Amino acid sequence: MKKYLILSILFITLFTRSFGQITLQGTITDANTHEALVGASICKADAATGVKLATTNARGHFSINAEGITKLKFAMVGYNARVVDVATLKGHDLDITLEPSTVDLQPVVVTASREGQARQDAPIAISKINSTQIKDTKATALYQLLNKVAGVYMVNLGNEQHTMAIRQPITYNALYLYMEDGLPIRPTGIFNHNSLYEINMSGVKDIEVIKGPASSLYGSNSIGGAVNFITQGPPTGYAGNVSVQGDNYHYRRVDADGGFSQGKFGLYVGGYVAHQKDSWQDYSDFDKYSVNFKTTYDFNATTRLTTAAAYNYLDTQTPGSLDSVHFYCRSYGANQRFTYRRVKAFRASTRLDHQWDDKNSTFVTLFFRDNSTAQLPSYYISDVRDNTGKYVSSNGQVNDQKFQSYGLLAQHRVDIDFLHSRLIGGVYMDDSPSSYYAQYLNIDKDVQNNYYTSFTNTGRYIDNYNIKLFNTAAYLQYEIKPVEALRIVGGLRYDRVHYDFTNSIPAGQTKYKQQETNNFNILAPKLGLTYDLGHNKGFYANYSVGFQPPETGDLYSSRQLTPLKQATFDNYEVGGWFSAFNKKLYFELSLFDMEGHNEIISQLLPDNTTQNQNAGATRHRGVEYSVTVAPVKELTFRFSGTNARHTYVEYSEVRTSNGTSTVISYNGNRMTNAPAWIANSELTYKPQYLPGFRIATEWQHINQYYTNPANTKTYSGYDIYNLRLGYDIKSSVIKGAGIWFNVLNLTNKLYATTVTSNQYGDTYNAAPPRTYTLGISYSFSKY
Repeated sequence: MKKYLILSILFITLFTRSFGQITLQGTITDANTHEALVGASICKADAATGVKLATTNARGHFSINAEGITKLKFAMVGYNARVVDVATLKGHDLDITLEPSTVDLQPVVVTASREGQARQDAPIAISKINSTQIKDTKATALYQLLNKVAGVYMVNLGNEQHTMAIRQPITYNALYLYMEDGLPIRPTGIFNHNSLYEINMSGVKDIEVIKGPASSLYGSNSIGGAVNFITQGPPTGYAGNVSVQGDNYHYRRVDADGGFSQGKFGLYVGGYVAHQKDSWQDYSDFDKYSVNFKTTYDFNATTRLTTAAAYNYLDTQTPGSLDSVHFYCRSYGANQRFTYRRVKAFRASTRLDHQWDDKNSTFVTLFFRDNSTAQLPSYYISDVRDNTGKYVSSNGQVNDQKFQSYGLLAQHRVDIDFLHSRLIGGVYMDDSPSSYYAQYLNIDKDVQNNYYTSFTNTGRYIDNYNIKLFNTAAYLQYEIKPVEALRIVGGLRYDRVHYDFTNSIPAGQTKYKQQETNNFNILAPKLGLTYDLGHNKGFYANYSVGFQPPETGDLYSSRQLTPLKQATFDNYEVGGWFSAFNKKLYFELSLFDMEGHNEIISQLLPDNTTQNQNAGATRHRGVEYSVTVAPVKELTFRFSGTNARHTYVEYSEVRTSNGTSTVISYNGNRMTNAPAWIANSELTYKPQYLPGFRIATEWQHINQYYTNPANTKTYSGYDIYNLRLGYDIKSSVIKGAGIWFNVLNLTNKLYATTVTSNQYGDTYNAAPPRTYTLGISYSFSKY
């Protein structure tokens, strides 16, 4: 009897404890993309404890015993934390959304090592534009986002066309690597300074920018910088968004995206359609169609298959630049009405990720590209003059470049107990056969009115060739922590770039070479360290090498008369970061010295066309800085800038006049189109009394720069101001609706995004006058 009594008491006690236990479970997702947040923390929010209770799994799920807990804190690096009062919860299933922080001290980045890590662990200058910044900006072109990054000046050339300046002058050369989810969107040797019009802005959730050489990990062209666009993945549950917008110059755009996750499978599809007709600038109509597709399949908790595809189509008129008279009179007419650019770009990839154990993981990616760029470019229209400068005739060209790519990227990571080290190794293969042709045009010109009236295709080829392009590479990166605060990272990459050129123009019709094979073998090392001083303070230093083999279009163009060598760059860099005033102020600084050897630069010819040649040596020195201040929760101030000096160390040109050649040295001169100061600042207000409302003002500054290597001509630069307002409805019957109103170039400033000088005068790429954009949207989601 006594035994049964004891068992009964134990049973009642256990039943009572079980019945009284509060089990909470739920899902934590990104408030903007609705993707599951992996590794988010659930902690006690009591002032005296702060004990971590759980972290989310691969699907963002968690489960905790909340007995005796009054408040819970949900947090993740890069996101604003949320505190929830347990007593107010209804039910035991929670749907928690976290919003990416715009004042985060050390966000998680993936571009530094192809794997997620805290920014403070990467000994390089890397910046991140997160989904909140993308959502709030409502950019109609990528330069409106990238120019917020310290040290970056993405130049607007109209209709999503662009060029770039990151630790370099404004240049059209292959000094930048543009990637989508870590894969180059174009192969080595077929760079296009405009290639970011092959990105679907609507499907991008984060943008990461490495400033300086990243060749030890990513290979060729990642010299001035590497820009990685990280695309949206399938949302947890389901989510969707649709928006329409337009401006006062007849730009119209519709965006739509959505997706779901069900069991092991997830799907996301998103894109936009943009149309412009009769805009502020004559002959600048364009159409773009862009879409991204991504699926995920989780075989189990350690193995995932991701398949992605992207298609972008651009058809745009190209008005060309203006002479000084038309520019300063705000006369935005084109001097012809027949140039164009048509781009078709398709990419697909499939990636298998596998976590072998806590210390080993592997991914393998297969990818494919199919690309065509056909154009009648305005920049190839040139006038022929005699020795006295008298006009003789005009010519131009129509051309088309196509390539297909078949490639593989594989990487393995192993964590080693010895000094908490990590080894990353990978291989890369890219087989990209390509073709290119250019045909000669005779162009008729109304000389008196400086207007090109029509053209005739002569059918005569300037170029017509095929190239077998094969790039193979292997890389290693080793990280070691000899002490808790110190992390040392070393890397080495070997690339072999193989070009096999075949000329399709018969030997009897050209004196140009018929066949040629070129191989470039490159070793790119790096060595860096970070030191954590504690309390959100630290510094880093690194040495890295970047390389640039000549582009196929430069090596094999019949217009290219000067042989080209491979360019290399030695980069020395130090930097640091700190926060103050209880994390209400954050400051980051980078100082760099990049020495270019045989740098390939663009030389302007007397007929207004260009030809590339190797400069003997160049030097690029500067400082990049960014400060973010959030004195109160509602108000955020950001200031980003770079001060740099780009000089010719060893560079000269040969000028011929009346049969006499003269060597002109530019040693010690500033490089052309290299502003000494670039700055961007933004003040954002999001009042607590009106959730969902935002207002932001932005200032962009470009300093004076030289427009010719002799440093006798300058452009004064500009200051412009932008205003952005928006309101996302958080409650009521129309929850999920949003409206925004942007004003770009608020003061209606007359300015040019690029200026080019030649012996006959200056030409200006005019920027848009004051532009008003109005948009509305509607979003829905399960969480």
